Amino acid sequence: MDLKQNEIMYCTKCIISNQRPSSVVEFKNKSEDIKPKITFENGVCSACIWALEKEKINWETRRNELEELCDKFRSLDGSYDCIVPGSGGKDSAFASHFLKYELGMNPLTVTWAPHKYTEIGWKNFQSWIEIGGFDNILIHPSGKVHKKLTKLAFQNLGHPFQPFIIGQKLIGPRTSIMYDIPLVFYGENQAEYGNKIEDNHKPTMDLSFFSESNSDDLTIGGIPMKKLIEDYGINKSDLNMYNPIDYTLLKKTGTEVHYLSYYVKWDPQEMFYYAAENTGFRPNSERTQGSYSKYAGIDDILEWLHFYMIFIKFGIGRATYDASQEIRNNKITREEGVALVQKYDHEFPSKYLNDFLEYLNLDEKQFFETIDKFRSPEIWAYQENEWVLKTQVT
Repeated sequence: MDLKQNEIMYCTKCIISNQRPSSVVEFKNKSEDIKPKITFENGVCSACIWALEKEKINWETRRNELEELCDKFRSLDGSYDCIVPGSGGKDSAFASHFLKYELGMNPLTVTWAPHKYTEIGWKNFQSWIEIGGFDNILIHPSGKVHKKLTKLAFQNLGHPFQPFIIGQKLIGPRTSIMYDIPLVFYGENQAEYGNKIEDNHKPTMDLSFFSESNSDDLTIGGIPMKKLIEDYGINKSDLNMYNPIDYTLLKKTGTEVHYLSYYVKWDPQEMFYYAAENTGFRPNSERTQGSYSKYAGIDDILEWLHFYMIFIKFGIGRATYDASQEIRNNKITREEGVALVQKYDHEFPSKYLNDFLEYLNLDEKQFFETIDKFRSPEIWAYQENEWVLKTQVT
């Protein structure tokens, strides 16, 4: 299908649009907008194409590969033999429990702390450790620095989650080095949702992500680290948690970062059921503003703003993301997904407005002015004193 430049189209199988950005986290990006977007073939997005390919995979064979991998690293003396990063949400609860109780591993769980836990997020974190029965290391970056970087990322990139995501990606391999535990498991490969299809065929994360040798030209919040130190009152030592890891240290430890979704057919709703049954994970008592879901991404109050900014920048919100993956996994129909998006996608997360303002140290006027500056003219029109989407999925 030939499209004009900046023309918006929606997948004919799910409801994602061609504006969806790649999920790749980079240190040198200036804006989420410049990253590669999801690709389409004959009107079908790469995530849907991959969902069909998954049906052809022999998952019993993949399970055998996983067992062989675990046998290679399994501890015989009770020491930790793998690391599972996570917050105690459904995915990390599933991953850690599956590895420990079904595959006989002894995982050390490690958590890169949310900006601010929700009530249900903190309860699920506690249940994960207590009911699931896991040792855990909870790592907090400097609150002062993390807030400052998050504010810069919001103001400069419209991406308040960027500093958190960087730390989240780094925490597994960093802990691998600290505790000399070479095997690390993350949950799903983000390629599941629309990155390059071929990336799904790779069981491990590319460690070059962690191996930048010179941090002076790296950016966080749209600001080079060197400038953060010179102009923003941040010491070089304050950025230790965000600095890339020396590749030679990863090689010395023998660190391997594996995606569990390569070995196990990944279905977020099934992971929720598993976590609820085995680790005491509970959904929220109310649906997530901006969507209809109650169990996905409910740990951190800033996650609500993160998804709302995706809606502002790309015209696709949290309901679009939730419904698209549920359509691919045959939980709902495309028609149901369209109805859910039209009802909820535009909804502002007002429940946490005061939390956003306090955390970002902004007044309400500054906050909404920042939001509005990221509205693309290809996506939004200002009509009769309000912003409206030019195109919506049907």
